[in-house]
Amino acid sequence: MALYAIGDLHLHFQSVLKAKAQLKDPLWKDHERRFRDNCEKLITDEDMLVLIGDHSWGKNLSECEQDFDYIRSLPGRKILTRGNHDMFWDAGKTKKLNELFKPELTFLQDGYETYRNYALVATKGFTFEGPFYLNSRRQIIGWDEEKELHAQKLVDREAKRLRQSLEKAKSDGYDYFIVFLHYPPTSILEEDSVFTAICEEYGVSKLIYAHCHGFSRFHDSIEGVHGRCAYHLASGDFLNWQPLKVLD
Repeated sequence: MALYAIGDLHLHFQSVLKAKAQLKDPLWKDHERRFRDNCEKLITDEDMLVLIGDHSWGKNLSECEQDFDYIRSLPGRKILTRGNHDMFWDAGKTKKLNELFKPELTFLQDGYETYRNYALVATKGFTFEGPFYLNSRRQIIGWDEEKELHAQKLVDREAKRLRQSLEKAKSDGYDYFIVFLHYPPTSILEEDSVFTAICEEYGVSKLIYAHCHGFSRFHDSIEGVHGRCAYHLASGDFLNWQPLKVLD
């Protein structure tokens, strides 16, 4: 049994694709077939696959039907977390999603799932992404402070959700934690954040994130071991559509 993760599938079997990078970038060409082939080579039905947000371009459940059929067809137990483009998913209606798709798919929000003796905790997360103001040498010399203040409110909300989910797992007796965020844990301006602080506080072993896709975005946040936690980017194009093995 093994635990795998990947994010940003951005499926569009029933929706119009408008993302220029996804239309033109060679890394995205026929990515659905390549990803399925990789899953079938790596993942067994006893394994767990965590999909870290941005599952579909569909605006509602009816536009996501074929995308969910595709996800259902993948091997392993599928855990889905929220991304910024998942318009079909209202956080307050997660229970309804789980009722609709059980037992084939599990939608994880404001709680935890388990893998061996680990509690798996997830929330969308958030980070400030600009706009930034650059000088002639492409160095950041400023940013939109009003948007930064708005971003901080979303960061605070998501940090609260993460802490509450970790507390649930901890109160149920779990001591080992893996966190999944869709957004990266730090912005390009940060070396640490409220999310890295929470990881240190709870002794989180690994934090897996997505959202940073396209060559120019692959190194927007931290990677590797920082403090007691290992940070891994798992966006699909970064991994060339091969799921990241998180644990054996």
